[in-house]
Amino acid sequence: MTTRIPLWRSLFTEQPRVLLENSDFSVTAFRYDSGIEGLRLQNRRGHLVILPWMGQMIWDAQFDGHDLTMRNMFRQPKPAKEVVGTYGCFAFHSGLLANGCPSPEDTHPLHGEMACATMDDAWLELDGDTLRIGGGYEYVMGFGHHYQASPTVALHKASALFDITMSVTNLASVAMPLQYMCHMNYAYVPQATFAQNFPDEALTLRESVPAHVKPTPQWLAFNQRILQGEVSLKTLNAPEFCDPEIVFFGDQLDRYTQTPEFKMIAPDGTTFVTRFSSRELNYVTRWILYNGDQQVAAFALPATCRPEGFLAAQRNGSLIELAPQQTRTFHVTTGVL
Repeated sequence: MTTRIPLWRSLFTEQPRVLLENSDFSVTAFRYDSGIEGLRLQNRRGHLVILPWMGQMIWDAQFDGHDLTMRNMFRQPKPAKEVVGTYGCFAFHSGLLANGCPSPEDTHPLHGEMACATMDDAWLELDGDTLRIGGGYEYVMGFGHHYQASPTVALHKASALFDITMSVTNLASVAMPLQYMCHMNYAYVPQATFAQNFPDEALTLRESVPAHVKPTPQWLAFNQRILQGEVSLKTLNAPEFCDPEIVFFGDQLDRYTQTPEFKMIAPDGTTFVTRFSSRELNYVTRWILYNGDQQVAAFALPATCRPEGFLAAQRNGSLIELAPQQTRTFHVTTGVL
């Protein structure tokens, strides 16, 4: 039996308010000084802080004493229309009409309209050993597209793994484009190693240079060493070469496995994992950045395409079309093993 608890913005005040508590879970609503509402979901292993009215971002994730979130410049979420204006979260939904870094010819914002979307509805569900937050966002534009996005995050009893889901339905009478990436910004763990259940050669270095990347001679030389096979970046042991960012792409993952699984293994044996279905998300990006302000090892960003903008996906045939009334759902499991 599922217990559903609707949420209202008025529940979120400067003084934290416990909304649910039992032997397995607790849920606390609060409001940041910036005015953004936060919801803390906790079990015995750790907690998530979710922004239920702001794209259902996961702002903070901590389990088994490990802070999973990238080092960043934001002490709290900020009101923003584009994700770059509040880039301190653990995870956000990139898309849905377009995603990734726009080219000079693209017209969409960085990582699309969904990342900071103002949600219409939010609720909690308690279903046995699972606690879930759900939400709804209706995108509608006169003479444009019309869809319903329904993201959820599920936390499980005594588990440091959690599930991120996005479901999108085309409500218009014509087909709509669809690009989606589950963008999880894991913390950079020095000397951690990467592993996945398909060949290393399937991940290739990004050779294009997006507008926000300003190459240095050292960075260009390091990229050339990767291309020549002299270094691999399978271990996080070269932070001085990861500014600007180093990015790898994995395409058409269903050639290798139906269930891609990626791991980042810390020197003490702690293992962070991300797994998903290649039938739903057939591409992956690995994003590594290390400087004085931002440190991230996004070891697996599952997606429907590369994050190079709408026009690039249209040109290379990876742009999905959603027929009228059609629904597509994407599931990702991540956390600490």
